[in-house]
Order: sequence, then structure tokens, then C-alpha cells
Amino acid sequence: MPAPADRHRFSMLVSVQPADIDELGHVNNIAYLRWVQDIATAHWRSVAPPEQVAAHVWVVTRHEIDYLKQTLAGETLCITTWVGTPKGARFDRHVEICGPEGDVRARALTTWALLDAATGRLVRVRADIAAPFMAPAAG
Repeated sequence: MPAPADRHRFSMLVSVQPADIDELGHVNNIAYLRWVQDIATAHWRSVAPPEQVAAHVWVVTRHEIDYLKQTLAGETLCITTWVGTPKGARFDRHVEICGPEGDVRARALTTWALLDAATGRLVRVRADIAAPFMAPAAG
């Protein structure tokens, strides 16, 4: 699913390390899951003001991953993410992991819940928290 035009897309490159490889010789599913979490955190930190990063914590409530093509050691992947529409304290996040030729290796849909860092309680994703995710990337 491509990102809607009104969403900020965030991408990063990841080099597949020997530790990411399983006994079948390709990337283990746990590595994909780690990359999904890593890009979500990096995206949040890249768009949120420091005071929001300090005041809030995101936690996963659901992961859904489709593995489409194997990935091998030494390959460089482009991982791209964007968010859906906030629903109360939750945001769906989309992640696409592509190989060096742009071929999709995996797609993920995860649900994240927003917590108050001080209390650990769920808090609504307010408009000011969602706004940086809703604007397309500049440039």
C-alpha cells in the first residue's frame, strides 16, 4: 500500500549483517521486526519536538508482517514508513522493506499506542502530536 499524499514518509538504509541471517541462509524474521521497530522510533524522533519525545512513549500493540522475498547477507535495504489516521491513543504504522533493486521484500502493518512517559497511562494522539506525521516530507 503506497503512502497517502498527505503523509510524511520516512526512509532509512540498513545493511544486512551476518547476525541477521538464520540457519536457512537468509534474514531471520526477528531482524525484520527489529527494523520495523527501529524505523518507527527513528521516524518519531525525526519529526517530534524534543519536549514531546521526552513526554511520551510509543508501545506496540500489534504486528502484522508479510514476507515477500528473501534477503541475504550483505544486501542494503531501504526501509520506508508512514502512519495511518490516529484513533484515540493509537496509530497504525505502515512499513515497506525494499531490496537494492527496489523490489519489496516485506511489508508490515503495526499498531502503536501512545503513553504518558511519567505515568505509563494511555493518552490520546492529539492534533499537535499527529501533525508532523501528516505533512508530506519537505523538498
